[in-house]
Formats: sequence, structure tokens, C-alpha cells
Amino acid sequence: MSAGAFWLIAALVLGVTELILPGVFLVFIAIAAAITGLATLALPELPAAVQFASFAIWSGVAVMIGRRWYRDYPVASSDPMLNDRGARLIGEIVTVEQAIDSNVGRVRQGDGSWPARGPDAPAGARMRVVAVESGVLVVEAIALPTA
Repeated sequence: MSAGAFWLIAALVLGVTELILPGVFLVFIAIAAAITGLATLALPELPAAVQFASFAIWSGVAVMIGRRWYRDYPVASSDPMLNDRGARLIGEIVTVEQAIDSNVGRVRQGDGSWPARGPDAPAGARMRVVAVESGVLVVEAIALPTA
């Protein structure tokens, strides 16, 4: 098997792996392997060191182009805070678990307990999450409706 074929097979394996385990990273390495493979097919006497240098350089170039592409054209998501549990809690109503005293306490949201900071409130009080700072929920009192 020629070195060019090896690089093209490597590109194919990387591309298929990207499809099986999506992460939007192996595709750029696959592109670098494909370019190196085509260059090696065109220049069969290319030394192995030059092939690996080509692969490394094209990997860097492909990753930089990919990063810029995703910065300029971000992928839209139906749930942009999917992996940001804290941010998903903003606006949620929580119950004070340990009284908030001197701006420190704990609140319960669902089956989780979180450290909280906010105005003094007794255990059992209902509060609204307004921010998350370093894993601490910032809460405020819920405004009572006026009659």
C-alpha cells in the first residue's frame, strides 16, 4: 500500500469516526489527512518527515479555519443553555431549605440543593433565581400580586 493510500484511508477512518462520535473536531484532522494523502499521491517520493509535517501544518490550518467558521456562523440551538445547568435555573422559583441569614443560605430546586445568596428569608419561603455566580444561586423575594 502506498503512503498516499494510507493517508486517504486515515482520512476516511477519521471522517467515519466523526460521524459515529460527533464532536466537530475529527473532521478537521480528516481534512488534513486527505490533503496530505493527495499530496503524497501526486509526489510519491515525498519523505515521511515531510508527510508528517504536512499533516501537522494542515491540521493546524484546518482547525483554525473551523474555529473561525463556527465563530462567524454559530450553530443555532433550540436549547442554547442545554449544558449550563446554573443558567437554566434563572427565573425558576425555589424554596429556601436553610434560612437565608446575612445573605447566605441554601435553597431547594427540584431534587437538588444549592447554596444561595440573597435577602434574609426563613426556611420554606419561596424565592426567584435571578443569577448564578460561581455555583451560588442569587435569589430575590417573589413580588406578591396586588389586588
